[in-house]
Amino acid sequence: MPLRLLADPKIRRLFAALAATGGETRIVGGAVRDSLMGRRPHEVDLATTALPEAVMAAAAAAGLKCAPTGIEHGTVTIVVEGTPFEVTTLREDVETFGRHAKVRFGDDFEADALRRDFTINALSLSEDGALHDYTGGLADLEARHIRFIGDPATRIAEDHLRVLRFFRFHASFGAGALDPAGLHAAILARHSLQKLSAERLRAETLKLLAARGAVAVAREVSQAGILEIVVGATFPARLERLAAIEDALGRFVDPLLRLIALCVIVEEDADRLRERLRLSNIEHKRAASAARLLAKLHGAETAPSELDLTRLLFVEGRDAARDALALAHAENRAPVDDDGFLRAARFLAEAPAPDFPVKAADLMARGLLPGRALGAVLKELQAKWIRAGFPKDPAIVTRLVEEATTSRD
Repeated sequence: MPLRLLADPKIRRLFAALAATGGETRIVGGAVRDSLMGRRPHEVDLATTALPEAVMAAAAAAGLKCAPTGIEHGTVTIVVEGTPFEVTTLREDVETFGRHAKVRFGDDFEADALRRDFTINALSLSEDGALHDYTGGLADLEARHIRFIGDPATRIAEDHLRVLRFFRFHASFGAGALDPAGLHAAILARHSLQKLSAERLRAETLKLLAARGAVAVAREVSQAGILEIVVGATFPARLERLAAIEDALGRFVDPLLRLIALCVIVEEDADRLRERLRLSNIEHKRAASAARLLAKLHGAETAPSELDLTRLLFVEGRDAARDALALAHAENRAPVDDDGFLRAARFLAEAPAPDFPVKAADLMARGLLPGRALGAVLKELQAKWIRAGFPKDPAIVTRLVEEATTSRD
């Protein structure tokens, strides 16, 4: 599988350009891991023995765009036919500070591999197709075992985010039980997560919830007392139900909705989550709207009727209605494949939203003047139209208009 990487014309062109440095260059990290698992890498990173200045000069000589995106750590980004590749000079940590490190450049690929987090991320691939494994990562990858390189506590002390990354990588690539030594170290270091920025915690938490094994791992993280440090009180059972409902509906994983299912019961929970994870305004609004609307559906053991669903669709909007229905289904006792709830979910996904057939201009044509009175009549008329079941018949709509305007005379 990794040989497919080397067959990519862009990567071949990049290797050819970097050959001018006289150093050795390899593909490293996640791209090698993903290729071995038959997955398409999201990005391809390379490591080289050449210094950053030589890398940039070689790229320029080959007519490639290059930017010193992380030059203090030896990283430059080279763009080949529109695709960016990060190329990093081999380095060793001199000092570490939890999220940052003081480094020096080196030329030892094994030393570079040993400074990485997990064995499955320490594999490297040479241009000639040779696969290099200094940490037992290939065996761990075949066993779907996520294991820290060396002493787990040391690796976590170098970067506190590795507490969460351990669980996220197990949810993404692992199988079976969590590595005992890694789990023990993560639990001991859980309070170090409080030193990290909310933005980084948010990103890592959402990645965890998007992973294929998120449900089982989230329960483990919660039982270990780690999720509570990150997001506060959690409800893993509701997350498990939501994931099963996603499967029943054939939906793509929605990590934000999973986060809401895990953490949000009432609107105040959405506010708390915004502070803990620095949710964007859009994310917070979605969480708060779902909680507010869920209060109207809380405890429902049967799916709402199409008329009630239409009301939700019109008044609350499609996204809030879909979120609240999914959460209501996730917290009740109806089977996850309950036909009524599944039909309701599909209705909210596919049904066109009702279009209120009366405009302000229609009422002004009947003699109403612009202002608060007009707005009040329009609001009253809309309420009548909703109660009437969203009629489209012009005769019924006209009658409702006459009733609303006559009551103001």
